[in-house]
Amino acid sequence: MHDKQPDNPLHGMTLEKIVIELVAGCGWEELGRVIDIRCFNHEPSVKSSLKFLRKTPWARAKVEEFYLSRIKKSQ
Repeated sequence: MHDKQPDNPLHGMTLEKIVIELVAGCGWEELGRVIDIRCFNHEPSVKSSLKFLRKTPWARAKVEEFYLSRIKKSQ
């Protein structure tokens, strides 16, 4: 299979996978502290977070940026 984005660490990652990995790795409390948005701080769930993040490009960009920073730290 020919990979069209070999240098993109987000290639093949769904937003749901990213949120689930972040929650598993740092928890809702830490996630809400780093990215201060309501869906992470008030009755958080993957479903409500995905609904908000899919409609809010700036918030999604912050989540992706935080995910990438965690990947870089672990390498």
